[in-house]
Amino acid sequence: MSGPCQAVRLVAKALNLHLNLINVDLGKEEQLKPEFIKINPQHVIPTLVDDGFILWESRAILAYLCEKYAKEDSLYPRHPQKRAVINQRLYFDMGTLYQRFALHYYPQVLEGKPAPEGTFKQFEDALQFLETFLAQSKYLAGDSLTIADISLLATITTFKVAAGLDLSRYGNIERWYGLVSASVAGHDEICVQGSKQFAPFFINAKQ
Repeated sequence: MSGPCQAVRLVAKALNLHLNLINVDLGKEEQLKPEFIKINPQHVIPTLVDDGFILWESRAILAYLCEKYAKEDSLYPRHPQKRAVINQRLYFDMGTLYQRFALHYYPQVLEGKPAPEGTFKQFEDALQFLETFLAQSKYLAGDSLTIADISLLATITTFKVAAGLDLSRYGNIERWYGLVSASVAGHDEICVQGSKQFAPFFINAKQ
């Protein structure tokens, strides 16, 4: 169900990498088991173990997989300025867009509490930032697909499919989503199906 986990799976698929997936059931607090905390004291998912090297935070994992395994650099260009824009978009996804989504919705869907006051407006502001970014280029960080697009694809799919948000008033986001969702291999299988499993949690959530 996790968008960040979905993004890692999509990038691995794009790089033709096989992942040995191990499901961690957060509902059963399997992330707090001693064997998991031993490899990741922050006990978050996704967590990657690659031949003894351990890494978490999905956007860091996306960059690592490209740097180690990509046969060419189209998904994560080595050009300093191109890479800087990609990194900025990844940090925006993690620290602004998804963070504001979680701030508004997660108290409702995971704790049964009302959303903190003003959080949906903050979330809408973040969507408007994304709308502005996408007015400047075909893809999120330029004129070609990168890991920034894949990360945000998982995020926006969560918004649309799991939370049932209508983003039709954001024309640039909708144009980009149509383009990227149709071109990234595994989107339906990984993101859409995973988000459908998450959707029941949002039934009573309010904007």
